[in-house]
Amino acid sequence: MSSKPPRAKRRSRYGCRNCKIRKIKCDESKPQCKRCTSFGLSCPFMSDISDLQTTGQRLVVQRPVVNTNAVWISDASTTYQLTARCRDFITRYYQRSLVAPDDPGLEQVNRKLLDLAFTYPCLMHASLAVALTYDRHMNGSTTSRRTLEECHHWSQSTILFNKWLRQPLEPEAKDAIWGTAAALVISSFSPDACTPEQAWPLRTSDCDLNWLRMVKGKMALWDIVEPMRADSLFSGMAETYIEMQMPLPEVGIEGIPSALVSLCGLDEGSTAENNPYFEAAHAVARILDIADTEMRTGHVQPFIYSIHGHFEALLRKRDPVALILLYLWYRKAGQMWYIELRARVERPSICTYLRRYHRGNSAVQGFLAEGDLTVIGGREAQRARAKLSNN
Repeated sequence: MSSKPPRAKRRSRYGCRNCKIRKIKCDESKPQCKRCTSFGLSCPFMSDISDLQTTGQRLVVQRPVVNTNAVWISDASTTYQLTARCRDFITRYYQRSLVAPDDPGLEQVNRKLLDLAFTYPCLMHASLAVALTYDRHMNGSTTSRRTLEECHHWSQSTILFNKWLRQPLEPEAKDAIWGTAAALVISSFSPDACTPEQAWPLRTSDCDLNWLRMVKGKMALWDIVEPMRADSLFSGMAETYIEMQMPLPEVGIEGIPSALVSLCGLDEGSTAENNPYFEAAHAVARILDIADTEMRTGHVQPFIYSIHGHFEALLRKRDPVALILLYLWYRKAGQMWYIELRARVERPSICTYLRRYHRGNSAVQGFLAEGDLTVIGGREAQRARAKLSNN
């Protein structure tokens, strides 16, 4: 019986109140005991604060070796343990960039982002969703739909991300926010349709062009997270961002193939103000001569940025000219694996839609050949015309 008082008195007399309430031994570290710190609580040991008050900060967990059990933290009271399957995907994710596998700059960014993912759960969920989607793509799955596992990580990431954005911004979290937004954009290109007949524009739903909303949502964060600031891990992507934001011509038709000029009703006096197809046509024309193997993230963005205002309204109404411009963009942007997931069902869906509902439009039908759109632009167009003349 004499052995009880010393331990009880020592814990009660010198330990913090939080540890006493939780009935655990306090290590009495100052100014914050380790028990409170590890549990995400503000230690009342040397300050007059409420008992069991959370710090409001995420716990930082060091990135473990990928072949060991990894635990990451979502808040002060909830933990998630990565399964062996998830660790396998993380290992692959560290080895290369899944956005552009052949871009060494993005590969370095990717590795740094995964370090952050062990601190920010929404980024971890988003990263796993992208890794799972990429694995499905590499395995040549005949279905374009997300697996249940992809859906789980997508859902968890969006829930945590929305909750995160409603809170005051932590400066150290800017890179994680931008990385999460980028990953969610990539995931948004994975369609629900498995066949062209199930895809937009042949079928419509409330989810049409969801990927466009996700891209716009991401860009709305640009001025908040400042991805080009000096201490940003994305600052090494300056060249890519320059390509993304390279301005389009303000007037005229220079660089646009004549067939596309005629289809869009453009002339030397055309501007974005007097022709709704102006920006999209210039954005498409800019990438027609780029070799498929040279397509990069920065090349595909200007067309997406051109989808606004009147042109966006036309696209949502399935205007035939707007659909052709989207098709031509898909043809080149589909070299990016995540865009190809959607392009492989929406491109043939666009062709079928145009043949089925715009058969009387000779200008539109002029772009159709053997069930596909005729290749236009630059050297490819010249070869196509030469072939036709020889026949």
